[in-house]
Amino acid sequence: MATTMVKPAGWGRLRLDRTRPKRQEIGPLERRRARAGLLFISPWLVGFLLFYLLPMVASAFFSTLSFQLATPDEAEFIGLGNWQRALFNDPNVWRAWIVTLRFAVINLPIGLVVAFGFALLLNSDYLRSRNLFRTLFYAPSVVPFIASTLIFSQILNSQTGWVNRLISFLFGIDATGVDGIRWLDNPTLIPLTYTFIGIWGLGNAILINLAGLQGVPTALYESASIDGAGWWRRMWHITVPMVSPVIFYNLVLGLVGLLQYFLQPFVLNGTSGYPQGATNFYMIYFYKQAFQFAQMGYGATLAWILFFVALAITIVVFGTARSWVYYSAEQT
Repeated sequence: MATTMVKPAGWGRLRLDRTRPKRQEIGPLERRRARAGLLFISPWLVGFLLFYLLPMVASAFFSTLSFQLATPDEAEFIGLGNWQRALFNDPNVWRAWIVTLRFAVINLPIGLVVAFGFALLLNSDYLRSRNLFRTLFYAPSVVPFIASTLIFSQILNSQTGWVNRLISFLFGIDATGVDGIRWLDNPTLIPLTYTFIGIWGLGNAILINLAGLQGVPTALYESASIDGAGWWRRMWHITVPMVSPVIFYNLVLGLVGLLQYFLQPFVLNGTSGYPQGATNFYMIYFYKQAFQFAQMGYGATLAWILFFVALAITIVVFGTARSWVYYSAEQT
């Protein structure tokens, strides 16, 4: 008895679907456009290769050398010796990290909240001459950091600074003199002092937050007001979620900037770490090893450790972004 095999429906179509699609040929017009695009971005490509990629490769190689800048001919390959020294045999590296991270824990939340608060103020409909105040709040960020740091070193002077004089006048306490508030000499006050100086230059963060606030649809506020929501509920349930990408952006920039914190402590105290090592930030220690002691191999190792720490923290922050950052385009 002859039997016939019945093919399932769509059998031939299934085999056709598994065939590889034909490769589309690139025409002469697409080739010309590709060449033109590469030509226009070639300055950036050359700059990236010469000033980013090549120095990174060179620094990775230097980290395997015992390399003194004063005697480059005596460079000696030591493999992972610099890494072992930095991670296990040099306690100053960990002290510098403790100083840097402790300052970041204090400075970052204050900076984010203050910048967001000033942006709310400058976006308020009840504020008159808003354009004038926006210019005044942004103007300090144009002042060079070195100049502003030197100015604040006099403003916060324990004997002649007007901050201590103002505190004495308002609260009736003796805040000046040897026994007064020593903003730049007390290791406990150093994180708050440097945070106070940094608030002076928050103009960019304020401007970015202000742009985010102006992008929130007013219809959401109107609907919430009709439903009886007060100012705080509108703030927490509408404003903060809608500007969370901007907050996230400022958070990442703030983290990376604080890990590289260098200019203000260097201008005020050099590489001394005064007072009592409270200003011996990681970048200060890196500068001391690489340029003051001319140990370029060890300095390159410290730079790569900073890169890996910043990369790890950034990855963690990006990993948490899904739970609190709202992107309206992804919800449509």
